[in-house]
Amino acid sequence: MKIGILGGGQLGRMLIQSALKYDDEFYTLDPASDAPCHNISYFTQGNFNDYDTVLNFGKDKDVVTIEIEHVNADALAELEKQGIKVVPNANIIKTIQQKILQKEFYKTHDIPSPEFQVVWNSDEKIIMPLPFVQKMNTGGYDGKGVQVIRTEEDYQHIWTEASVIESLVDIDKELSVIVARNERGETNTFPVTEMVADPKLNLLDFNVCPVLLTEDVQLQIDKITEKFLNTVNSPGLFAIELFLDKDGKVWVNETAPRLHNSGHQSQEGNTNSQFEQMYRVVKNLPLADTDAITYSGMLNLVGAEGYTGKVIYEGMEDVLQLPETYIHLYGKTETKPGRKMGHINVLADSREELMEKLVMVKGMVRVISE
Repeated sequence: MKIGILGGGQLGRMLIQSALKYDDEFYTLDPASDAPCHNISYFTQGNFNDYDTVLNFGKDKDVVTIEIEHVNADALAELEKQGIKVVPNANIIKTIQQKILQKEFYKTHDIPSPEFQVVWNSDEKIIMPLPFVQKMNTGGYDGKGVQVIRTEEDYQHIWTEASVIESLVDIDKELSVIVARNERGETNTFPVTEMVADPKLNLLDFNVCPVLLTEDVQLQIDKITEKFLNTVNSPGLFAIELFLDKDGKVWVNETAPRLHNSGHQSQEGNTNSQFEQMYRVVKNLPLADTDAITYSGMLNLVGAEGYTGKVIYEGMEDVLQLPETYIHLYGKTETKPGRKMGHINVLADSREELMEKLVMVKGMVRVISE
């Protein structure tokens, strides 16, 4: 099959790397000439937000998918009309890429998500009590387009763009669960992971799997995933980001209609990875077994503060000497502060050992520049 991917970043790169053991042709579209997929696929440099560019890219493909949600969904809808398969479908991409529609989707289908108010412009009065979270309607990811407003003084920082104003959850743990559904209606769910964010960069620092959860919390998550998969009405792989509050209640933070950073440890930690699962969804094949093999975790490699330019990875030789430790680099030649350049997966026999190894590896590696 000719499989087209909108976006040529690291998620697409790892999907293609995983699928090279099968017989398909992969085509990618990305605005950056040196995107991570440019040298492992039939690459087109172009804007995946442009209607005509997406239409022309997809018209001769058997199936088109995404590795970033900020694409032209109207063009994908037109491709569907022309008989091209789009995974996930254009309607759910359009719903999820707009935070307002995404929140209304949860409300309509009785999926627990924090209370919210829609604000279309700066003239509308915010009635949500402090503290609250503001999420821009479009364009946000990796912590961008999200801010917490805690005090009256913080009101001066309110964005004027259309946004969701959301009540602030008293968070005990941030969790993620990756779910899949193929065209046949088969579904499968990866074990829940716990996400630990970098407080300065506001993006994922590392994640661990499996998570120690009470039976009640696991049941809440199972109900959420079952309801989502029953109502999403689309094949696809979805990362559902969750909050567990200090009263033991689970809330949906947001959903990504694609491969996700919180599933990277599945490459070595699960019987099959999220990338294998995504390939099977795109091809409408039987879904893969996703059981955890052992305790696993992932550490993001991000550009260090104060370094911009041709990348240098300090400490990699030391990491390569460690057992059950796996380096994944994204093929990005230029680093800058906070840019995701790769990740390292770690396996262990217990959660305690896993956390010790993750902290140790984090202290061994620095992403700097010449």
